[in-house]
Amino acid sequence: MKRLLFLIHRWAGVVLCLFMAMWFVSGVVMMYVGYPKLTLQERLAALPVLDGKTCCTLPALAPEPKSVRLTSIGGLPRFVVEPRRGKPQVYDAATGAEITSITEAAALRAAGAYLGGAPIAYLGSIEEDAWTHSKALEAHRPFHVMQGEDPAQTRVYVSGRTGEVVRDATFTERAWNWVGAWIHWLYPFRGGALDSVWTDIVIWSSVAGTVLALSGVVVGILRWRFSGAYKSGSRSPYRGTLFRWHHIAGLIFGVISITWIFSGLMSMNPWKVFDSKAPRLDQGAFAGGPLDLGRASLPVGVLLDRLRDAGLRARELEWRMIGGELHLQAFDGAGRTRLIATDGASDIRVQLPIDQLARDGARLLPGAKVIRQQLLTEYDSYYYARAPHTMLGHIERRLPMLRLEFDDPNRTWVHLDPYSGAVAGRLDSHQRIKRWLFAFLHSFDWWPLLAARPLWDVLLVLASLGGVAISITGIWMGWRRLVLKARQVHLPRGAGRGLRREHVRPAACCCGRVCWGVESSLTTLARVPATRRPPRRSRPSGGPASGTVRAVRRRSIRPSSARSTARARRPSPRNACAPPRSAAPISSAGRPGLPGARPALPPRVRRSGR
Repeated sequence: MKRLLFLIHRWAGVVLCLFMAMWFVSGVVMMYVGYPKLTLQERLAALPVLDGKTCCTLPALAPEPKSVRLTSIGGLPRFVVEPRRGKPQVYDAATGAEITSITEAAALRAAGAYLGGAPIAYLGSIEEDAWTHSKALEAHRPFHVMQGEDPAQTRVYVSGRTGEVVRDATFTERAWNWVGAWIHWLYPFRGGALDSVWTDIVIWSSVAGTVLALSGVVVGILRWRFSGAYKSGSRSPYRGTLFRWHHIAGLIFGVISITWIFSGLMSMNPWKVFDSKAPRLDQGAFAGGPLDLGRASLPVGVLLDRLRDAGLRARELEWRMIGGELHLQAFDGAGRTRLIATDGASDIRVQLPIDQLARDGARLLPGAKVIRQQLLTEYDSYYYARAPHTMLGHIERRLPMLRLEFDDPNRTWVHLDPYSGAVAGRLDSHQRIKRWLFAFLHSFDWWPLLAARPLWDVLLVLASLGGVAISITGIWMGWRRLVLKARQVHLPRGAGRGLRREHVRPAACCCGRVCWGVESSLTTLARVPATRRPPRRSRPSGGPASGTVRAVRRRSIRPSSARSTARARRPSPRNACAPPRSAAPISSAGRPGLPGARPALPPRVRRSGR
């Protein structure tokens, strides 16, 4: 069983150590430079203030749209409608007419407005590239791609459906992500012939990496002497420097390596282990009815004037149903929001009353009751904010936040946002387990630690450097193993005849010790000339004729380890790596120095006759 464990770790390491080093190094990069994304604050900051005098004519919409926004695209007011099914639609806010196609000129105008008038160049239309591997962008494909000449050298992606800027990628983000998220998430397999099996590649490579790390920790413990020491005085049996460092680094950082690779596997939700099959939230019951812009009694221009009088210069509006009433949520350039009823019956509010929000939220799960209600005024282990460049950092986490806990079989938690009256998130028992198996184990997402930076940075960087040390030494050992295997071939017949003591020298052995063996380069060995025996003296009649030469049987040699074949005698550890006692030629009778004696071969070189 030990032998099998050693072989699994050895050959899995030969295959995966390069992947492991890649994951550790790219993980450190991702701590500070994330995958390109467009945050809400970036998008709002690039929008102009809405002017009620230039809009707005409400378009004729399909019944019960999912969301309706009034924004600016290319400096012009536009309605962006997301239906329940299908792709988003865009309407001219001045006329109410639908815009069915986004031309190159419209895309250039939108990108120019986003970059503040910086020169731009049109690069073409694409479906997907290295910076648009995201399910959130599926509805906006194909993209118009523009390259800006701004100081950040920003590449802008414009939606082919709405004309909005949906992603930007600066030169710094693009350069670092080649050794960051793009390689960490194995995105070289995305967007091509292997796109359909990308998920399986990530899952099974993570499984193999977990087996590699786990077997390495077990082997390291088995080989470490906790009491006493080896003859070398070390508790590690390996004498080679890199062998020993691989052993020690594996014992120190092996457990954290296991947790990182395993948690990366959990991020992919392998085999749907975190799917609880819980019923969907009843958003219609929570909102109090379908979204219907026809219920608005005040024009949009009047509502914009009221918001301006209240001190909010709105750059984007979104219609929402809250408690059966139609409201507008207004955003300014800094991301601040206000709520106003479209009939003007209530004052402009920053937040909704908590009691009203809790009463509406209780209708989200029919048949279940709220067993606990909690108003979060500070972050905890299940609701916390991350830096904008991180994987989920673009999701805004505002405080306070209302949490409702239900008594349904899945023990569902729902977070409700008082600023918008919307559902901010849902966590059932399966998702809460995933939060610990992925977010905590993979990136140390524990709020007390996240709030104690740079302690978080120090811990992750040190652990990553330990993983890099394991991987780099493993790469060297794997390369050396492959080279030794490649050299274990038969040399040409007659090679090695006339081998002398100078051809035998101490060399590093696969066991990690300094052993005596044939010169490391077998090509040098192959150049040793083959010799023939001198003529033997004449013998009495009946023997070979005088002056005849007995042909020497050609032999081939090849390096062999103590366990190369089952037929070879396994030498004892004491003699396996010992230096040769004598390099003097020995005759067939075992007496040194006689004419015609065959040259001595170094130990651990097996002869094979024809």
